[in-house]
Amino acid sequence: MQRQNKTAQRTDISTLESVALAATRSAAVASHPWVGRNDKKAADAAATEAMRQVLADAPGRGVVVIGEGEKDEAPMLFNGETVGNGLGGPDFDIAVDPLEGTSFCAKNLPGSMATIAFAESGTMWSPGPGFYMDKIVVPPQAKGAVDLADPPERTLGKVAEALGKQVGELRVVIMDKPRHQDLIKRVLKAGAAVHTPAEGDVGGSLEVLLPTGSADLLLGIGGTPEGVMTAAAVRALGGDMLGRLAPQREEEADAIRAAGMDVDRIYVRDELVGGDALFAATGVTGGALLSEPRESGGTVLAESLLVSRGEVRRVSHTTFGSMLRMAS
Repeated sequence: MQRQNKTAQRTDISTLESVALAATRSAAVASHPWVGRNDKKAADAAATEAMRQVLADAPGRGVVVIGEGEKDEAPMLFNGETVGNGLGGPDFDIAVDPLEGTSFCAKNLPGSMATIAFAESGTMWSPGPGFYMDKIVVPPQAKGAVDLADPPERTLGKVAEALGKQVGELRVVIMDKPRHQDLIKRVLKAGAAVHTPAEGDVGGSLEVLLPTGSADLLLGIGGTPEGVMTAAAVRALGGDMLGRLAPQREEEADAIRAAGMDVDRIYVRDELVGGDALFAATGVTGGALLSEPRESGGTVLAESLLVSRGEVRRVSHTTFGSMLRMAS
């Protein structure tokens, strides 16, 4: 259910930009030695612990509203975990995936990155026992044009009209999962092009949202942690998003119903993240969005993306040392 904001004053979440960047950079550098070693859990554990150490020293007090890991028993920053030193900073909500694209990392494929989102305290939606959600993400030009209840063909038409394009010019991101076989067929039959990454719907959503991105919308079912983080980026950039819980197993559906939640309810962007928010990511295996960390002349170089206050910034980090020493 949506938690209520108990603070009387609004939080300037932008004061946490440096913390977000430090958290994702540390996670990316810590997980990088595991690239190509076919050990997803070890890479995820390294990223999680490195991020946890940074967040422990964050000013103020943060609560992990939603963390990656419960649905697949991976290492995680757990739901309800409190971080921060409690001094000189705001209360804030956190959504986190220390290693987005664990399979990409394990197989040394492009697209893996460390990700985190912060929002004003009490403004992030908590999906409770729901691990998966159906999503639509569109850029600012198509805000208000979509409805998750529409068939995909109608959605494509609405987005094309909003963007001043023909349906045949649209490029749609849909993860390459068995559950999406029919959706992909229908989108292709309607005339749009489809990009089908094996995983990584946060990265796919960024391709939709960023001015330099190569996609027009994202459709399909992905994780709820990724959904909330995406909503933070969508809100910060003025795009639009709709989400609906989509349990993939009967026990998940039973748990959602037992929690008093409605699997048919469609959540709008501002219900997913209702306050000021920011999003940060650092590349792990490189790709179109971010380069991977690398060593040069006794320094470690990493590239990050920060989405905050309606702006997108690319940040290069240079730190003395070796990735292997930093990760040990």
